[in-house]
Amino acid sequence: MTDKDFTQEPDELDESESPNELFEHHRFVVDKGQSMLRIDKYLVNIMPDISRNRIQEAAAANAILVNDKPVKSNYRVKPADVISIQMAYPPNEFEIIPQEIPLNIVYEDDALMVVNKQPGLVVHPGFGNFEGTLLNGLAWYLKDNPKFDVSDPRLGLVHRIDKDTSGLLVIAKTEYAKTKLSKQFFDKTTHRKYIALVWGSMENDEGTIVGNIGRDLKDRMLMAVFPPDSEHGKHAVTHYKVIERLGYVTLVECRLETGRTHQIRVHMKHIGHTLFNDERYGGNQVLRGTTFAKYKTFVQNCFAVCPRQALHAKTLGFVHPLTGEEMYFDSEIPEDMQALIEKWRGYINNREIV
Repeated sequence: MTDKDFTQEPDELDESESPNELFEHHRFVVDKGQSMLRIDKYLVNIMPDISRNRIQEAAAANAILVNDKPVKSNYRVKPADVISIQMAYPPNEFEIIPQEIPLNIVYEDDALMVVNKQPGLVVHPGFGNFEGTLLNGLAWYLKDNPKFDVSDPRLGLVHRIDKDTSGLLVIAKTEYAKTKLSKQFFDKTTHRKYIALVWGSMENDEGTIVGNIGRDLKDRMLMAVFPPDSEHGKHAVTHYKVIERLGYVTLVECRLETGRTHQIRVHMKHIGHTLFNDERYGGNQVLRGTTFAKYKTFVQNCFAVCPRQALHAKTLGFVHPLTGEEMYFDSEIPEDMQALIEKWRGYINNREIV
């Protein structure tokens, strides 16, 4: 274990898996003859590759537990104490191999980058996706930057979006930038707007969805909405506004107040407006419209034009961690979603919706 490994990553993850669980990296049982000693000194003695400052930071982040309870760095160890070091990411998670992958970089300086991610690109390596991810591309792009190690949890992704969601992401190139940006996401002071095409004609022109989001109790591959006072899930808030009504579908703008796993996808399904062609949540079925074969063929053609959930992270705003400047980025709706919208416009212009 090295000094850079001894960091609890403060990620606020957007539309992807939040670090709901901690992973044990090390466990020690204090010897019976051990005298009472501050835990930061004790750990420095048994893990010489770790600085005392890093241990103190980990304790402040509640990453050091004694007998299953978080302790501060001035805690004095006692014989038979069980010390556990836990992080928000698995130990030896994945080796990120540099790969030359096209990246649409819309902004870059010494502290950070903003990337407009194309649909179909996985953000982070995981089971089944060890290569060909955004992080593999970053490892290649920044391979000549001695200060950037894509495997260092203190750098890199501040938030994430799903593989089949397109749009803007900010990447921290320094530890300081990562800390400052992560705090903005945690404090909900960033500005994020998404564009989505959803099934159905929405009753209201705008509204707010409040409901805890957590793992579905019957299917762990899905997320579900629970009441705000439920013991299940985490608090989540999505604000929405209708942009354009297109008959059996609606183009909406979603503003995130929180960043939970599949937040927009699950919240929209919860109010009866599943994202168009969202396979995981049933949006790849004909959920609204007529029973005519011609209409079903039209919808299938729409699925082919945009073969993913119709969701795009269009805008991103935050305060620059070094300059204090308000940064704001906007991206064009990608070609597949734009073509999908145009097909629906053409449909309602040429056929009366009943």
